[in-house]
Amino acid sequence: MEKWSTMALARFACLYAGAIWGIFWIPVRAINEAGIHGLWSSAIWFAVPTAILLPLAIVRFKSIKAGGLSLQITAILSGVALFCYTLAFLYTDVVRAILLYYLTPAWSTLLAAAILRENITWQRIIAIILAIIGMLVIFGLGLSFPLPRNIGDWLGIISGFVWAIAIVRIRKHEMHSAVDMTIGFFFWSMILSIILCFFLVSDQLPSIEKAFSVLPWLIPFMAIAVIPGAFASLWGPKYVSPGLAGLLMMTEIIFGSITAALFANEQFGAREVFGIILISSASLFEPLHDMIKSRINRQRNNY
Repeated sequence: MEKWSTMALARFACLYAGAIWGIFWIPVRAINEAGIHGLWSSAIWFAVPTAILLPLAIVRFKSIKAGGLSLQITAILSGVALFCYTLAFLYTDVVRAILLYYLTPAWSTLLAAAILRENITWQRIIAIILAIIGMLVIFGLGLSFPLPRNIGDWLGIISGFVWAIAIVRIRKHEMHSAVDMTIGFFFWSMILSIILCFFLVSDQLPSIEKAFSVLPWLIPFMAIAVIPGAFASLWGPKYVSPGLAGLLMMTEIIFGSITAALFANEQFGAREVFGIILISSASLFEPLHDMIKSRINRQRNNY
Protein backbone atom coordinates (compact mmCIF):
# COMPACT_ATOMS: atom_id res chain seq x y z
CA MET A 1 0.00 0.00 0.00
CA GLU A 2 2.83 2.39 0.88
CA LYS A 3 4.59 1.61 -2.40
CA TRP A 4 1.36 2.30 -4.31
CA SER A 5 0.95 5.64 -2.48
CA THR A 6 4.51 6.61 -3.40
CA MET A 7 3.90 5.65 -7.04
CA ALA A 8 0.67 7.65 -7.14
CA LEU A 9 2.39 10.68 -5.58
CA ALA A 10 5.30 10.35 -8.01
CA ARG A 11 2.91 10.32 -10.95
CA PHE A 12 1.15 13.41 -9.59
CA ALA A 13 4.56 15.08 -9.16
CA CYS A 14 5.32 14.48 -12.84
CA LEU A 15 1.93 15.90 -13.85
CA TYR A 16 2.50 18.95 -11.63
CA ALA A 17 6.03 19.49 -12.96
CA GLY A 18 4.71 19.42 -16.51
CA ALA A 19 2.08 22.02 -15.64
CA ILE A 20 4.72 24.34 -14.16
CA TRP A 21 6.99 23.98 -17.18
CA GLY A 22 3.96 24.77 -19.36
CA ILE A 23 3.88 28.34 -18.00
CA PHE A 24 7.67 28.51 -17.85
CA TRP A 25 7.96 30.53 -21.05
CA ILE A 26 5.95 33.50 -19.74
CA PRO A 27 8.47 34.90 -17.21
CA VAL A 28 11.39 33.88 -19.45
CA ARG A 29 10.08 36.13 -22.20
CA ALA A 30 9.08 38.82 -19.70
CA ILE A 31 12.71 39.16 -18.57
CA ASN A 32 13.86 39.36 -22.17
CA GLU A 33 11.20 41.97 -22.99
CA ALA A 34 12.44 44.06 -20.05
CA GLY A 35 15.43 44.85 -22.25
CA ILE A 36 17.78 42.13 -21.00
CA HIS A 37 19.57 40.09 -23.69
CA GLY A 38 18.50 36.45 -24.04
CA LEU A 39 21.62 34.89 -22.53
CA TRP A 40 21.78 37.43 -19.72
CA SER A 41 18.07 36.94 -19.01
CA SER A 42 18.73 33.21 -18.59
CA ALA A 43 21.61 34.00 -16.21
CA ILE A 44 19.29 36.11 -14.04
CA TRP A 45 16.58 33.46 -14.30
CA PHE A 46 18.89 30.79 -12.87
CA ALA A 47 20.74 33.02 -10.41
CA VAL A 48 17.55 33.82 -8.46
CA PRO A 49 16.62 30.21 -7.50
CA THR A 50 20.30 29.43 -6.87
CA ALA A 51 20.42 32.32 -4.39
CA ILE A 52 17.14 31.24 -2.77
CA LEU A 53 18.47 27.70 -2.35
CA LEU A 54 21.92 28.78 -1.11
CA PRO A 55 21.09 28.43 2.63
CA LEU A 56 19.71 24.94 1.96
CA ALA A 57 22.83 24.08 -0.05
CA ILE A 58 25.02 25.09 2.91
CA VAL A 59 22.96 22.96 5.30
CA ARG A 60 23.08 19.99 2.93
CA PHE A 61 26.73 20.37 1.91
CA LYS A 62 27.76 17.01 3.40
CA SER A 63 24.91 15.24 1.60
CA ILE A 64 25.77 16.93 -1.69
CA LYS A 65 29.44 16.01 -1.26
CA ALA A 66 28.50 12.40 -0.46
CA GLY A 67 26.58 12.23 -3.75
CA GLY A 68 29.92 12.51 -5.50
CA LEU A 69 30.47 12.76 -9.24
CA SER A 70 27.38 10.72 -10.04
CA LEU A 71 25.08 13.30 -8.45
CA GLN A 72 26.84 16.17 -10.19
CA ILE A 73 26.66 14.48 -13.61
CA THR A 74 22.89 14.09 -13.23
CA ALA A 75 22.60 17.70 -12.02
CA ILE A 76 24.72 18.96 -14.94
CA LEU A 77 22.63 17.03 -17.49
CA SER A 78 19.35 18.32 -16.06
CA GLY A 79 20.85 21.82 -15.89
CA VAL A 80 21.94 21.70 -19.53
CA ALA A 81 18.45 20.53 -20.52
CA LEU A 82 16.83 23.38 -18.60
CA PHE A 83 19.26 25.94 -20.01
CA CYS A 84 18.63 24.86 -23.62
CA TYR A 85 14.88 24.76 -23.05
CA THR A 86 14.89 28.27 -21.58
CA LEU A 87 16.75 29.72 -24.56
CA ALA A 88 14.53 27.84 -27.02
CA PHE A 89 11.58 30.03 -25.97
CA LEU A 90 13.57 33.14 -26.87
CA TYR A 91 14.61 32.01 -30.35
CA THR A 92 11.58 30.13 -31.69
CA ASP A 93 7.80 29.96 -31.28
CA VAL A 94 6.48 28.72 -27.93
CA VAL A 95 4.58 25.85 -29.54
CA ARG A 96 7.55 24.69 -31.60
CA ALA A 97 9.86 24.73 -28.58
CA ILE A 98 7.40 22.62 -26.58
CA LEU A 99 6.68 20.20 -29.41
CA LEU A 100 10.32 19.54 -30.26
CA TYR A 101 11.17 19.14 -26.58
CA TYR A 102 8.41 16.58 -26.22
CA LEU A 103 10.08 13.98 -28.30
CA THR A 104 11.33 13.17 -24.76
CA PRO A 105 8.98 10.19 -24.14
CA ALA A 106 10.30 8.46 -27.25
CA TRP A 107 13.95 9.18 -26.32
CA SER A 108 13.50 8.15 -22.68
CA THR A 109 11.65 4.93 -23.54
CA LEU A 110 14.41 3.86 -25.92
CA LEU A 111 17.18 4.87 -23.50
CA ALA A 112 15.49 3.04 -20.60
CA ALA A 113 15.24 -0.09 -22.72
CA ALA A 114 18.92 0.15 -23.69
CA ILE A 115 20.40 1.22 -20.32
CA LEU A 116 17.98 -0.02 -17.68
CA ARG A 117 16.83 -3.08 -19.65
CA GLU A 118 13.20 -2.05 -19.18
CA ASN A 119 10.63 -3.69 -21.41
CA ILE A 120 8.75 -1.53 -23.89
CA THR A 121 5.17 -2.59 -23.17
CA TRP A 122 2.24 -2.41 -25.56
CA GLN A 123 0.63 0.10 -23.19
CA ARG A 124 3.65 2.38 -23.52
CA ILE A 125 3.64 2.07 -27.31
CA ILE A 126 -0.07 3.00 -27.48
CA ALA A 127 0.51 5.94 -25.10
CA ILE A 128 3.40 7.29 -27.18
CA ILE A 129 1.38 6.96 -30.39
CA LEU A 130 -1.56 8.83 -28.80
CA ALA A 131 0.79 11.53 -27.52
CA ILE A 132 2.48 12.03 -30.88
CA ILE A 133 -0.86 12.18 -32.71
CA GLY A 134 -2.08 14.68 -30.11
CA MET A 135 0.96 16.89 -30.65
CA LEU A 136 0.55 16.79 -34.43
CA VAL A 137 -3.16 17.65 -34.09
CA ILE A 138 -2.51 20.60 -31.75
CA PHE A 139 0.08 22.13 -34.02
CA GLY A 140 -1.80 21.38 -37.24
CA LEU A 141 1.08 19.48 -38.78
CA GLY A 142 -0.84 16.64 -40.39
CA LEU A 143 1.43 13.62 -40.46
CA SER A 144 4.70 15.56 -40.67
CA PHE A 145 7.08 16.43 -37.87
CA PRO A 146 8.39 20.01 -37.69
CA LEU A 147 11.95 19.96 -38.99
CA PRO A 148 14.32 22.34 -37.17
CA ARG A 149 14.35 25.76 -38.84
CA ASN A 150 16.47 27.85 -36.47
CA ILE A 151 18.68 27.75 -33.38
CA GLY A 152 15.62 27.79 -31.12
CA ASP A 153 14.27 24.62 -32.74
CA TRP A 154 17.60 22.85 -32.29
CA LEU A 155 17.73 23.94 -28.66
CA GLY A 156 14.27 22.43 -28.16
CA ILE A 157 15.39 19.08 -29.57
CA ILE A 158 18.66 19.09 -27.61
CA SER A 159 16.90 19.93 -24.35
CA GLY A 160 14.46 17.05 -24.78
CA PHE A 161 17.19 14.52 -25.57
CA VAL A 162 19.45 15.64 -22.70
CA TRP A 163 16.51 15.60 -20.28
CA ALA A 164 15.70 12.05 -21.38
CA ILE A 165 19.27 11.02 -20.44
CA ALA A 166 18.89 12.85 -17.12
CA ILE A 167 15.66 11.07 -16.12
CA VAL A 168 17.18 7.69 -17.01
CA ARG A 169 20.04 8.55 -14.66
CA ILE A 170 17.58 9.72 -11.98
CA ARG A 171 15.84 6.36 -12.23
CA LYS A 172 19.12 4.43 -12.21
CA HIS A 173 20.60 6.32 -9.24
CA GLU A 174 17.58 6.44 -6.94
CA MET A 175 19.78 6.96 -3.90
CA HIS A 176 20.47 10.58 -4.83
CA SER A 177 18.34 13.11 -2.97
CA ALA A 178 15.90 15.09 -5.15
CA VAL A 179 16.63 18.10 -2.93
CA ASP A 180 20.34 17.89 -3.72
CA MET A 181 19.62 17.42 -7.42
CA THR A 182 17.31 20.46 -7.41
CA ILE A 183 20.11 22.59 -5.95
CA GLY A 184 22.53 21.33 -8.61
CA PHE A 185 19.84 21.70 -11.27
CA PHE A 186 19.76 25.49 -10.93
CA PHE A 187 23.42 25.91 -9.95
CA TRP A 188 24.80 24.27 -13.10
CA SER A 189 22.23 26.05 -15.30
CA MET A 190 23.46 29.33 -13.83
CA ILE A 191 27.14 28.44 -14.30
CA LEU A 192 26.60 27.46 -17.95
CA SER A 193 24.61 30.59 -18.74
CA ILE A 194 27.15 32.90 -17.05
CA ILE A 195 30.08 31.29 -18.92
CA LEU A 196 28.31 31.70 -22.27
CA CYS A 197 27.32 35.27 -21.40
CA PHE A 198 30.90 36.34 -20.80
CA PHE A 199 32.20 34.53 -23.89
CA LEU A 200 29.44 35.54 -26.32
CA VAL A 201 27.65 38.68 -25.12
CA SER A 202 29.88 40.29 -22.51
CA ASP A 203 29.29 43.67 -24.20
CA GLN A 204 25.54 43.42 -23.51
CA LEU A 205 25.75 43.18 -19.73
CA PRO A 206 22.44 44.60 -18.40
CA SER A 207 22.43 47.58 -16.07
CA ILE A 208 21.81 47.08 -12.36
CA GLU A 209 18.51 48.94 -12.73
CA LYS A 210 17.24 46.57 -15.43
CA ALA A 211 18.37 43.48 -13.54
CA PHE A 212 16.74 44.58 -10.30
CA SER A 213 13.52 45.70 -12.03
CA VAL A 214 12.42 42.07 -12.59
CA LEU A 215 13.22 40.80 -9.08
CA PRO A 216 10.02 41.91 -7.27
CA TRP A 217 7.92 39.45 -9.28
CA LEU A 218 10.62 36.93 -10.22
CA ILE A 219 11.64 36.01 -6.65
CA PRO A 220 8.13 35.01 -5.45
CA PHE A 221 7.41 33.21 -8.74
CA MET A 222 10.57 31.16 -8.32
CA ALA A 223 9.89 30.39 -4.66
CA ILE A 224 6.22 29.48 -5.10
CA ALA A 225 6.16 27.77 -8.51
CA VAL A 226 9.47 27.05 -10.23
CA ILE A 227 11.53 25.58 -7.37
CA PRO A 228 8.71 23.22 -6.25
CA GLY A 229 8.16 22.32 -9.91
CA ALA A 230 11.86 21.54 -10.37
CA PHE A 231 11.85 19.38 -7.24
CA ALA A 232 8.78 17.51 -8.51
CA SER A 233 10.41 16.92 -11.90
CA LEU A 234 13.49 15.41 -10.21
CA TRP A 235 11.69 13.46 -7.46
CA GLY A 236 8.87 11.95 -9.52
CA PRO A 237 11.04 10.13 -12.11
CA LYS A 238 12.81 8.27 -9.27
CA TYR A 239 9.68 6.16 -8.77
CA VAL A 240 8.22 5.79 -12.25
CA SER A 241 9.82 4.53 -15.45
CA PRO A 242 11.52 7.15 -17.66
CA GLY A 243 9.08 6.64 -20.52
CA LEU A 244 6.06 7.07 -18.24
CA ALA A 245 7.62 10.16 -16.62
CA GLY A 246 7.99 11.70 -20.06
CA LEU A 247 4.36 10.96 -20.88
CA LEU A 248 3.02 12.32 -17.58
CA MET A 249 4.98 15.53 -17.97
CA MET A 250 3.19 16.14 -21.25
CA THR A 251 0.70 18.18 -19.22
CA GLU A 252 3.17 20.88 -20.18
CA ILE A 253 1.78 20.83 -23.71
CA ILE A 254 -1.73 21.42 -22.37
CA PHE A 255 -0.72 24.38 -20.21
CA GLY A 256 1.71 25.66 -22.81
CA SER A 257 -0.94 25.63 -25.57
CA ILE A 258 -3.51 27.42 -23.42
CA THR A 259 -1.14 30.08 -22.10
CA ALA A 260 0.37 30.64 -25.54
CA ALA A 261 -3.14 31.31 -26.84
CA LEU A 262 -3.92 33.67 -23.96
CA PHE A 263 -0.67 35.61 -23.76
CA ALA A 264 1.07 35.16 -27.11
CA ASN A 265 -2.00 35.33 -29.39
CA GLU A 266 -1.45 31.81 -30.67
CA GLN A 267 -4.41 29.82 -31.95
CA PHE A 268 -6.63 27.77 -29.59
CA GLY A 269 -9.80 26.12 -30.89
CA ALA A 270 -11.48 22.76 -31.50
CA ARG A 271 -8.31 21.27 -32.96
CA GLU A 272 -6.30 22.19 -29.89
CA VAL A 273 -8.98 20.82 -27.56
CA PHE A 274 -8.99 17.49 -29.44
CA GLY A 275 -5.20 17.34 -29.29
CA ILE A 276 -5.24 18.01 -25.55
CA ILE A 277 -7.76 15.16 -25.08
CA LEU A 278 -5.43 12.80 -26.95
CA ILE A 279 -2.39 13.88 -24.93
CA SER A 280 -4.32 13.60 -21.66
CA SER A 281 -5.39 10.10 -22.68
CA ALA A 282 -1.76 9.22 -23.38
CA SER A 283 -0.68 10.51 -19.97
CA LEU A 284 -3.40 8.59 -18.13
CA PHE A 285 -3.51 5.39 -20.21
CA GLU A 286 -0.70 3.47 -18.53
CA PRO A 287 -1.43 4.60 -14.94
CA LEU A 288 -5.13 3.70 -15.34
CA HIS A 289 -4.22 0.35 -16.87
CA ASP A 290 -1.91 -0.40 -13.93
CA MET A 291 -4.60 0.67 -11.45
CA ILE A 292 -7.26 -1.54 -13.03
CA LYS A 293 -4.85 -4.46 -13.30
CA SER A 294 -3.85 -4.08 -9.63
CA ARG A 295 -7.50 -4.00 -8.53
CA ILE A 296 -8.31 -7.13 -10.57
CA ASN A 297 -5.32 -8.96 -9.05
CA ARG A 298 -6.42 -7.99 -5.52
CA GLN A 299 -9.93 -9.28 -6.18
CA ARG A 300 -8.52 -12.57 -7.48
CA ASN A 301 -6.32 -12.92 -4.41
CA ASN A 302 -9.34 -12.34 -2.16
CA TYR A 303 -11.06 -15.28 -3.80
